[in-house]
Amino acid sequence: MNDLAGKTALVTGASRGIGRAVALALGRAGAQVLVHYSSNETAADSTVAAIVAAGGHAQKIAANLRTADGPHTLARRVRAVVGGRLDVLVANAGIAKAASIEDTSVDDFDDLFAVNVRAPFFLVQQLLPTLCKGSSVVLLSSLAARASVGELAAYAATKGAVDTLVRHFASALGERGVRVNAVAPGVVATDMSSFATTDEGRDYTLGLQALKRVAQPDDIADAVTFLASDRANWITGDTLRVDGGSKL
Repeated sequence: MNDLAGKTALVTGASRGIGRAVALALGRAGAQVLVHYSSNETAADSTVAAIVAAGGHAQKIAANLRTADGPHTLARRVRAVVGGRLDVLVANAGIAKAASIEDTSVDDFDDLFAVNVRAPFFLVQQLLPTLCKGSSVVLLSSLAARASVGELAAYAATKGAVDTLVRHFASALGERGVRVNAVAPGVVATDMSSFATTDEGRDYTLGLQALKRVAQPDDIADAVTFLASDRANWITGDTLRVDGGSKL
């Protein structure tokens, strides 16, 4: 597959989990991939090495998206690499915090919104000069944005905000020929959803789904790669559920 040959892509939070799988998939599709990481440089190096070993092109790029100027710093570094055009932006970096309403602290709430909402908003803002006709932006939403799943009220609120941003971004950037969409995974076997590796967690996850298996990061990466490609050139403003039929 060479759907993205000659194109450049930035994937935030690409050192592990879904972000790593997306970076690898975009690399296999022919894109030059910028592998963003916050602190785990070793894991970012591993992602870059895997893309290169498969015949692709990649480099790592660091920024702390928890800080107010983190997206601005990342955008500046991205522009220095890609120049005037970025073809694909996948805003995957995110954090989760399971806690009851009573036990959610102000700091936890603010951290969730800083990484999951503020960072993608200002990253898009700061990369606007590089987003041109044919560029695709993909944000990461969640099953939790539309359904009650565990004690994730604050996290779910951030993903509901992402779904709203998708519609507003798509409307605002449509005249430029820029598409903006999101994918909304259910439970995926990653560090963030490590409970799914336990017997209890697996049983809970399968109970949510029409398709009875635990999702892997590659399941989500395939959907992101589709939305990033020209095969999805008439899709914008949408949130694609990639959750095995969860909570039908």
